[in-house]
Amino acid sequence: MRRRLLGLIVALGLVIGVLVLIQQQHRSPKPGPQPPATAGAGALNGLIGSEKSDFFTSSAVQQALRAKGLAVSVRTSGSWQMAEEAKSKPSGSAYDFVIPASSVAAKAITTPITTNPVRPFYSPLVVLAHQQTAQFLRGAGLASVDGNGVWTFHMAQYLTDVQQHLGWGDLKGATPPPDLAGKIYIATTDPNTSSSASLYLAVMSYLANGDQVVSDQTGIDRTAPLLRYLMANQGALLASSDQLFRDFVAGTGKPLSWTYESEVAEQAMNGKLPGDMVVLYPDIGITSDHTVVELTPKADALAQALLNDPTLIGLEAQYGFRPTADPQQMVAALKAKGHGQGFLSDLTSLGSQPPPPTTDILQKIVAAASSAGSGN
Repeated sequence: MRRRLLGLIVALGLVIGVLVLIQQQHRSPKPGPQPPATAGAGALNGLIGSEKSDFFTSSAVQQALRAKGLAVSVRTSGSWQMAEEAKSKPSGSAYDFVIPASSVAAKAITTPITTNPVRPFYSPLVVLAHQQTAQFLRGAGLASVDGNGVWTFHMAQYLTDVQQHLGWGDLKGATPPPDLAGKIYIATTDPNTSSSASLYLAVMSYLANGDQVVSDQTGIDRTAPLLRYLMANQGALLASSDQLFRDFVAGTGKPLSWTYESEVAEQAMNGKLPGDMVVLYPDIGITSDHTVVELTPKADALAQALLNDPTLIGLEAQYGFRPTADPQQMVAALKAKGHGQGFLSDLTSLGSQPPPPTTDILQKIVAAASSAGSGN
């Protein structure tokens, strides 16, 4: 009797288990990861330089873009790599736009749908140093400072010292700070991937070519040994200007670093710069033109919004860029937050601002500067 009762209980348990299993199979499954939303008219994908990443990924900028009916997704890439990535898909179908950090790199993009690229904002290239280093440079004739605390870096003197292969210890004046060792040079990123470094080579090739923009193979050959020397002295090169700047801020970077003013100004807005950091404006310098290259028709809405929308223009200034529509707004924003000391209000007060070489010539300059060989 007991065995029969036990058998009935086991059988009943099996029946209940089967019923539960059937019920679970017919129950609606739990929601899993949702597939990406179908791209609408205002959904755009693009490539940008790392120096613009904080701007495009900020919630305020994303909200301002959505207010214009735009849902913008970006990923970062080196300016000179964008040309290859943009054409990796037929007609640039993977991306709607690219925004390299120079007009020269923009012209290397061979698949735009418009011949009128838009420059919504720009940034001069500057030299970063710590206060002790800046004072040493001043004593050595490489830098000066005005009554407003704005520093200038003297490029012609820098060229002269570099051409003589001088070391920091060879300069007259005070003893160089401990971190200024070896040959004289300014640290840059890799010119093969980064616009900031290629623009540095553009300036130095101009100076080494007798204050003339290099325009032919003769000019390339004339300036190549010096440019190779400048790049070789740096050792290993970083691919990203963002990393070069962050290393400097962290105290692990090179004592003189060539970077975008926008990266410095953005951190200054937030009060995050080292107290002894000095921004030096080259008296013969160059400007980084952040240029929107449209690969699909809907990218024009983004370009026009970045160029003309008052909210976005204000945000461009807040992130350290000089908006084309109102270049003074960036320094005004810094001053409003009490961080405008040392930033130049009017770039036209500097010395020469030579144009960069053509895209083809600059690419050849970069290749020549990167090739094996000894400087003269």
